[in-house]
Amino acid sequence: MKIQFFSCLFLLSLTCFANGTDPSPEPDWGFFGHRRINRLAVFALPPELIPFYKQNIEYITEHAVDPDKRRYASRHEGPRHFIDLDQYGKAPFPDLPRGWNEALARYTDVFVVDLQGDTIKIIGEGVTRYENQRLIGLDNNRTINNKGISWKDYQSFYNENIFPQYYEESWQIAPDSLAKLLGTALPCRSVFAEDRLSEHGVLPYNLLHMQRRLTEAFYTRNVAAILRLSAEIGHYIGDAHVPLHTTKNYNGQLTDQIGIHAFWESRIPELFADKAYDNFVGVAEYISNPQDYYWKMVLASNSLVDSVLLIEKRLKQTLRPDEQFCFEERLGVTIRTQCTAFAQAYQEAMRGMVETRWRASIQAVSNAWYSAWIDAGKPDLRKLSFKPDEKELEEIKALEAGLKKGKIQGREHDN
Repeated sequence: MKIQFFSCLFLLSLTCFANGTDPSPEPDWGFFGHRRINRLAVFALPPELIPFYKQNIEYITEHAVDPDKRRYASRHEGPRHFIDLDQYGKAPFPDLPRGWNEALARYTDVFVVDLQGDTIKIIGEGVTRYENQRLIGLDNNRTINNKGISWKDYQSFYNENIFPQYYEESWQIAPDSLAKLLGTALPCRSVFAEDRLSEHGVLPYNLLHMQRRLTEAFYTRNVAAILRLSAEIGHYIGDAHVPLHTTKNYNGQLTDQIGIHAFWESRIPELFADKAYDNFVGVAEYISNPQDYYWKMVLASNSLVDSVLLIEKRLKQTLRPDEQFCFEERLGVTIRTQCTAFAQAYQEAMRGMVETRWRASIQAVSNAWYSAWIDAGKPDLRKLSFKPDEKELEEIKALEAGLKKGKIQGREHDN
């Protein structure tokens, strides 16, 4: 793992420790970007909201990193931080539905275990007419692949029988319900489904879900939920502004550029964000269509992927190895990381891309908070105060305990 500007924890791909010791699970200088973005977003809020958020700015700042910590406790957390858009063809990725339920239904495979114990995929990628006929003897006009079953009927079947099991370890389906969909008897031992969407990330879907949850928290005036969700949606919005959170080549592992993820989103901002970036953005604006807003956000990030990779590769070809990597002291440990001059040259070659995405993150986080408040009816927040209750404190302890165990759930180098 790596400590990275938006979501990664430890800079291990870029660092080798001179004394051979392991780093602590959560160095104090980690999580820099998430915390800073949330903190700066407070100052972009309008007068109606800024007093509440300033009063709780330390909570908003500190808990910006909770989603990363949760990746050590839940296998469902990792996919919320990224989306491998190039898994779905070329931009604007028309085969990838923008709605959550429809996308899950589109990228879920359904399998049948027949009476002989063979497992046969009946719905999903690569299914042929032969497999459907072999299993249930359907004629050519009734197979899923021949569109004998309408998408509307299948979506209803999915929503009723599969979607409620999303957080379960396995997705089991009653054979009778599938037989009803197919309109024929289904001799088999069992039926189950497998998700092909989540392994490639669900970031924009998660952003819309978080926006709705934050709106509900404002509507019910649940101050603990308002603060927690505000902090966490800020984290995911930060992730969505990083180009390498939108590609399968998320750490340059496919192009011999291992470590570029942390270089772009951690090393550069840590060196220059406070000293050189303009961290004050415009006043928060209302998001009229959150689904479109969040999809445009990740598509914009994805459009920059080629530049991120090509510019770094070309720059490396002009520099000696000792001009690229230097040794620094961090928390009493000597580490190997990109030289300041190399980082400066990369940043300049990208023509301010990192700063532009950094500023856009600040603005977007503020927009999300403001829009949720508007959509909730502009509740009066002046009388709301927050003090962590016992449940909140226990959840915080659980996150810390999971982090210290050091075993991430999902991708080893997650986005």
